[in-house]
Amino acid sequence: MSVGKSEATAIIQNANCSYHSIVCPVHLIHSVGQSLKGRTGLYTVTKQLQDCVWLATNQQQEKVVAKSVCHFRLQNERDILLHFQNRTPFVRPLIDEIQDSSVPPTLILRYLDDDVLRASGRQRLTRIEVIDLKPSNVLVNYGHGNIRFKDIQLADFGSTVREDSAHARDGDPIGTPIFRSPEAHLQMKWDTATDIWSFGAMARFHIFKPDVPVDHDEYDTKILMKHHRCFGPFPESYEEIADQERLAVLVWIMQNSPPETLRPFHLTTARESEAKSNSIVRSSGPGLESCFIL
Repeated sequence: MSVGKSEATAIIQNANCSYHSIVCPVHLIHSVGQSLKGRTGLYTVTKQLQDCVWLATNQQQEKVVAKSVCHFRLQNERDILLHFQNRTPFVRPLIDEIQDSSVPPTLILRYLDDDVLRASGRQRLTRIEVIDLKPSNVLVNYGHGNIRFKDIQLADFGSTVREDSAHARDGDPIGTPIFRSPEAHLQMKWDTATDIWSFGAMARFHIFKPDVPVDHDEYDTKILMKHHRCFGPFPESYEEIADQERLAVLVWIMQNSPPETLRPFHLTTARESEAKSNSIVRSSGPGLESCFIL
C-alpha cells in the first residue's frame, strides 16, 4: 500500500482528531470570591488560571489550586494521587476535596510557583503511563541562593493509565503534539517508551517545531517528519503494532525526506556505517535511550 501527501496528512489528522481539551459548561465554572467547603478546610476562589483550573486561598491565606470538571479524568487523577502521593515527593499532592453538591467535582491541589517552561526560560513505582508529559505539567518552587528550585513535582494525572489498559493497547489519542512519540501520533499501541520520549522531548522540543502554525492541516505530519529527520529511520518493530495504512504513512515520510535534510545521519561515513554500527543505529530508531522518568 502507498499513500501521497494528502492521504498521509488525512490519516495522521484522523488519528488525532478525537483528542480535545476538556471545556467546562459555563454554568459549572466557579466565580471569583466563591467559597468552597472541603472535607478539611474552607477555600476562596481568587483567579481563573485556565479552563477548569482556579487559584484559591485557604483559611490561612495560603495559595492552593482548585481543579474542577465533570469528567472521568478528574476521578482518575484523584485515584492516582491517593495511590502515589505518600510514596514519592515528586507528584503534586491532593490536599482536599470539595463537598458541595451545587458545584462540579473539585480537587484542591498543592500550589507551586511556576512550571518548567516559564521557570527555565527554558523510579517508577509501578507500570503506569503518565502520557501527558510536557513543561507545563512539571511544576517548581523557587529556591534561594545557589539552589534554583527547592521543589519539582509532576502534575495532571487525569490521563494516567496502567500500561496494560485498553487505552494503551488501542493507542488512544494522547498528549500535546510536539511532545508525542511517533506511535502516539499515529494512534498505535503505546507504552513506557512514550513517556520516555515525552520526557526527553521536553528538553529539546524546539527541534521538532514545524514551520507551520499549530492549526495547520500539516502540523502533525511535519512533526513526524522532524522525528525521522532528527533520529533516522523508524524502528522495524513498528511493523508489529502498525497497520498497513500507518506503515504507508511512515514510508511516505521517509521517502520525502531528502538526504540533505537528515541529521546527523547524513554525515555518517562508510567506516561508521559498518553492519554492526548500522544495526545499532536502526534498532535505536527515534528513541531517547538515555532518558528515564520519575
